[in-house]
Parts: sequence; structure tokens; C-alpha cells
Amino acid sequence: MDGDGGAEEHLTGGNASAAVVRVGNTVRKPWLVTTERTVAYMLALRQRGIDVPEPRGRDDQGRLILEFVPGRLAMSEAPLDTEVIHAVGALVRSIHDASVGLPVPDNWDVLLPANEPDLLCHNDLATWNLVIDGDRLVFIDWDGAGPSSRLWDLAYAAISFGHLFPDADAEAAAARLAAFVDGYRADPGLRSALPTAMSQRASAMHELLKRSHESGGEPWGSMYDAGHGQLWLGTTKFINEHAHDWRRAVAPLSKH
Repeated sequence: MDGDGGAEEHLTGGNASAAVVRVGNTVRKPWLVTTERTVAYMLALRQRGIDVPEPRGRDDQGRLILEFVPGRLAMSEAPLDTEVIHAVGALVRSIHDASVGLPVPDNWDVLLPANEPDLLCHNDLATWNLVIDGDRLVFIDWDGAGPSSRLWDLAYAAISFGHLFPDADAEAAAARLAAFVDGYRADPGLRSALPTAMSQRASAMHELLKRSHESGGEPWGSMYDAGHGQLWLGTTKFINEHAHDWRRAVAPLSKH
């Protein structure tokens, strides 16, 4: 099934996706061993009312064809305004809720597995994978989707959309984190567990990059060399140093 014809335009901005191109109103990506399951997950979400890029089969080169989503990457505007972050939190909640009841295979490997995976998740909900087009918010790059948990998926998204990175002002970051968690309508259990999970998630990312650097695993080894290892090490330290700020920001019934 090959929809749009025309010249190929190489797309940039991703770290792990190789040879991603735009052809007309479609995106073409390599077909991976997990792509069939990923496509089934995306189609299930679309059937449940979630706005994700429409999968359109394979082209004559065997690549995955996806709807091209126009707009700008949220990463180009990060840190985002709290109003937008609140809306992103609501979107993440809708994705998680729509995933409830879908089968969670135990033989679906993911990059950074959750302790007790019980929900299919995107696993890379971040500003570099969110397209903004007016009021439309769409997460792209579902290649890393698979079994996880609300908490583990939420922890990564909270780091990115809260912009809990070493260059951030902690007070402003706490306000962004509060907006995200409030938008998600997190229950007291999630709120209580989130600060620790964010630290663990940042540390796990650093360890992945470090191990890949030492073993030659790609693309993570090259990302470590390019400074991502130090970024996630610094992020882990920043999150740990300001744990009190995050606990206060996400506390149930708190005044933000």
C-alpha cells in the first residue's frame, strides 16, 4: 500500500530513528520487528478516540507509511507555558485511559522496562515527540511503544514537560510539574510516587547511555558521546536535589 508519491525529504530532530523521510503528506520509517504490534496499538488508540498519526501500511520499499502531522515540535518552544503543559497532561491521561484493557504481551521488549508492566504506553512522551498545530497536540514516534505502567510513563513525561533539567529554575519547574500533574488528574497514589519515580527514570536513562557507550550499542553510545549522558546524569542530580520542591508541587490538594 503506497499512498503519496513524490520526492523524499529527510526529516531531522530524532535521536534513534534512522532514515525517516517525508513523502508528500506521509512519513516513511523503517519497518522494525515491533512495528506490527506498534501499528496495532496505534490503530486501537485511534478507534478509542486518540489523535495519533494514522498508519497507512507499507510502501514498495517495505517501510512503514504514516500520516504526516503538520506543526512544530514542542521542543522548539520548551519550556512550554503552564496552560499548554496542563493540556499535555490531559492528553497523556487520555492515552493511558484509552490503553486500559488492551493486551500487554510479556514477550514485547522495551528499552527501559517498568518494574510491573500492566499497560501499553508510548514510552517516550517528551517535547521532542509532541507536535503542536494550533490547539491540536499530537504525539509522534511510537516506535518505542510497549508494555509499561502509568507511573513509569508519567515519570518520563513529567521530566520533559516540567523541563526538570539542570539549567532550569526549580521554582518555575515546580509550577510546570504541578500543571502537568493537575492536567493528568493524577490520584494521590501517583502523586506520592512520582518524585521518586522521576529520579529513577532519569537515572535509568543515564545508565542506558553509559552501558551503551561502554558496549558500543547504538544509537545510545553515540548519544552518550554527544553529551546526552552528562545531561541525564545532571538531570538525575537536579531532580534529587530539589525533591522537596517536587513533592510540594504534586501534593494532593496543594496550593500551587
